[in-house]
Amino acid sequence: MSETTLDHLLGGKVQLRQSARGYRAGMDAVLLAASLAAKPGELLVEFGCGPGAALLCAAQRMATSSFLGIEIDPQAVTLANENIAANALGERVRVREGDIAAPLAPLKAQQVFFNPPYFDDPGSLRLPKAEKQRAWLAGDAPLAAWIRAAEGVLEPKGRVTLIHRADALGEILAALAPRFGSVAIRPVHPRAERPAKRVLVTARLGGKAPLVILPPLLLHDESDAAHTPQADAIMRGQALIAMDV
Repeated sequence: MSETTLDHLLGGKVQLRQSARGYRAGMDAVLLAASLAAKPGELLVEFGCGPGAALLCAAQRMATSSFLGIEIDPQAVTLANENIAANALGERVRVREGDIAAPLAPLKAQQVFFNPPYFDDPGSLRLPKAEKQRAWLAGDAPLAAWIRAAEGVLEPKGRVTLIHRADALGEILAALAPRFGSVAIRPVHPRAERPAKRVLVTARLGGKAPLVILPPLLLHDESDAAHTPQADAIMRGQALIAMDV
C-alpha cells in the first residue's frame, strides 16, 4: 500500500489513516456528515466512502444507526476497514468494494449520502496527480448515475444527501427530478460577500414538499480565527447542519 498519514477529525474524536499522495478527505466530508440526521435503527449508505472520513464522522455521532460504505478502490477499502477498527466502530460500520455505476447487490437503506467526483470533463480543470484523478473526475459514473444508484437502494421516502460544487446545482436538481422531491438546499459560502462554492442538498424519494433554500453556512469572517464560530463548532463535532425545515 502507498504511503499514508494519520489524521484526526472532529477535534480528535475520529482518527483517519489516509493516502499521503492520493485524494485526502477534508472539510467537505465533515460538512456532509454534519448534515445527516437519522432515526434509531436506520441504515445509512455512503457511496464512494474512500478511507471513511464522512462515514466515520457520521457514525461517531449517530450511535443508534448502522452504516455501510461502498468504495471502488480496493486500497481505500483496506484503509477504511483499518479506520473502522481503529475507531472501535466495527459493530455498526462496514465497508465493501463496489462500483455504483454497476448494479449493486440487493440492498435497502433509509438514507444514502455521498461526496461525488466534482468534474465530468477532464478539460475543465488542470488534472490533479494520477492518485487523485478517480476522486475528482466522474469517469463512467456522472452525477446522474450516483442519483440513480441512490434511487435503487432507498426505501420509499428514503433520503439522499450530497455535497457538491455550487455551480453544479442545476445538474443536481435535473438528476433528482422526477423521482425525488422535498428538496432542501443549503449554500456554503467562503465569506458573506463571496458567492457560494459548495451546496449541501437533500431530497426524499417520492417527496412532495416544495423546494426550500436554507440560510447559508459561512465558513470565514473578518476575524483572525480560522473559521466562523458556527463553522468551527461543526469542524470540532460540536454542532450540526440542519437540513430539515
